[in-house]
Amino acid sequence: MNSLLASFVSGVIFAVGLAISGMTRPAKVTAFLDFFGDWDPSLAFVMIGAILVHAVLYRLIRQRSSPLFVSTFSIPTRADLDRRLVGGAALFGIGWGLSGFCPGPAVTSLASGRTSVVIFVVAMLAGMYLYTVRENRRMRQAPTTPKDVVSRLAAPTSPVFHSPQDA
Repeated sequence: MNSLLASFVSGVIFAVGLAISGMTRPAKVTAFLDFFGDWDPSLAFVMIGAILVHAVLYRLIRQRSSPLFVSTFSIPTRADLDRRLVGGAALFGIGWGLSGFCPGPAVTSLASGRTSVVIFVVAMLAGMYLYTVRENRRMRQAPTTPKDVVSRLAAPTSPVFHSPQDA
């Protein structure tokens, strides 16, 4: 229960921060990405602030023996870049640049009730679902070698969906 409450409070704080910074307004985001037009650098300050807070708190939190609500930290172990990572990052960037939304601000903006936001979120969820279906099909059809098994085990699952307290 503590983990669920902490997740909820964190989400509310994140949503309020997105709203205050203007990241829920697609026009502000696209103006930030328009380097050769009417560029709005204000979101750079939001990013710099977020990076500074993360840099300080990450080091402090990692000094703890364990997180507050689970037994171990879930830190990614993979450091390689592959086609899927680069392609996914490119697709994310293109979608962000064209729509002015990324997932967090889009979900937060649902509260506005605007049709364009609802369409974007539905399309985003459909894309996530189609990717999951495709990936599951690919994993079933792919020949399994010892190297594949090791790489699948080395890639930790998301702590958002799989924590010891979810069981």
